[in-house]
Amino acid sequence: MSTTPQASAPVRTYSPLARTLHWVTVVLVALQVPVGVWMVYRGNTLNLWDKLTGALYNGHKLVGVTILVLVLWRLAYRFARGAPPDEPTLEPWQRLASHANHWGLYLLLIAVPVAGYVGVSLYPALDIFGLFKLPAVVAPDKAAASTVFAVHGVLALLLVALVAVHVAAALYHHLVRKDNVLARMIPRLRR
Repeated sequence: MSTTPQASAPVRTYSPLARTLHWVTVVLVALQVPVGVWMVYRGNTLNLWDKLTGALYNGHKLVGVTILVLVLWRLAYRFARGAPPDEPTLEPWQRLASHANHWGLYLLLIAVPVAGYVGVSLYPALDIFGLFKLPAVVAPDKAAASTVFAVHGVLALLLVALVAVHVAAALYHHLVRKDNVLARMIPRLRR
């Protein structure tokens, strides 16, 4: 296994729009996870239903829908424009693991907000900051909402696990293998 990149291999980066969609999604997910944990702690554990808890839930719903729209846009763009070829220094098993992780991330970035949306429809808790209501996608059923929110939480934990693998792999490639895997998303890191 080579630990240095091939000097003659060109670095093909993601397009500026693909990179922007990626990093905006990263920021939103990085905000969404701690807000989700904090709101559930305040609301369900402490049974504290004040303005702050309401704002956390409203913000979480709004950001969740935003993530869903962004990810669907990312997928449509990727299917229409494709992605750059794999880093040439990757071993075959690394290519397979990378593709599995990427498609798992896409799947969970859709499944987590969809489960949350179904949960708020079932509850129903569709109001966003008193400004507008999300359209319901199912009829209200609070018992079913509890189950769906549990699924939403498990899927969110799986998403966090895949994100951790994704970040660890990117750092491994940049710091240990010293190849251009990370440069595909951050072009200034080209070697």
